[in-house]
Amino acid sequence: MTLFIVWDVSPVMFSFPGWLPLIGGHEVRWYGLLFALSFVLGYVIMQKVFQREKIGSDVLDRLSTYMLIATVIGARLGHCLFYEPSYYLAHPVEILKVWEGGLASHGAAIGIILALYFFARKEQKPFIWILDRIVIVVALSGFLIRTGNLMNSEIYGHATTMPWGFYFVRDHNPEMRTDPRHPTQIYEALVYLATFFFLLWCYFKREIGEKQPGFLFGWFLILVFGSRFFVEFLKEPQVGFEETMMLNMGQWLSVPFVLAGLIIWLRGRKQQQST
Repeated sequence: MTLFIVWDVSPVMFSFPGWLPLIGGHEVRWYGLLFALSFVLGYVIMQKVFQREKIGSDVLDRLSTYMLIATVIGARLGHCLFYEPSYYLAHPVEILKVWEGGLASHGAAIGIILALYFFARKEQKPFIWILDRIVIVVALSGFLIRTGNLMNSEIYGHATTMPWGFYFVRDHNPEMRTDPRHPTQIYEALVYLATFFFLLWCYFKREIGEKQPGFLFGWFLILVFGSRFFVEFLKEPQVGFEETMMLNMGQWLSVPFVLAGLIIWLRGRKQQQST
């Protein structure tokens, strides 16, 4: 008899009664709560970083605004343009319906990098300086968002006979409810959490962020997108055209980030050795 885990958790944390004014009938979902929590915890951690480096809280407030806008816009546009461009280019108004789902981590990464570039220029800070610090909280955010995907019973893997396979009872697609699946949300979440603790230790205990610019950012790209590349082999295609691809869209988008991480890390190491 095959062993597996039955996952029948509701994506809705709680609902407000319909008779309440203004908020009656509205739902609070795990995904939304975890997404919001990523910004709250990220703010607290960056506050410690900025206090350690004697930087004012007003700068952190501006950084938080940049990050929030870039994450939402980048993740949404990433999904629409990378995974379903023909549909969304034909129905551009649908792009605005973020609440209906459809966010891509690669798009969020691109949006965040662009926003941080403009932030660094405006604040007259080295671009690599802010990248080295922000990836600490981005790794934690990745852990929380993938946990939200688990609560939504979405973005899981192929069928498996492993005892830790998850049977997603609440999946909206009846064809996918036939077999236990790889809980790829958990695989990715654990890598992101380990990356967070590694970067946190490097910054606060080893002070590597100051000794070797680019070290933290380079390792973040290598660990997060390197793991994403391999986990994608276990995932179900998110859109139909991926079924005919040797590598899916998530893997093709991960390769440039991993290569960039290796280059940044090697350049930083070379500069450290020459000083």
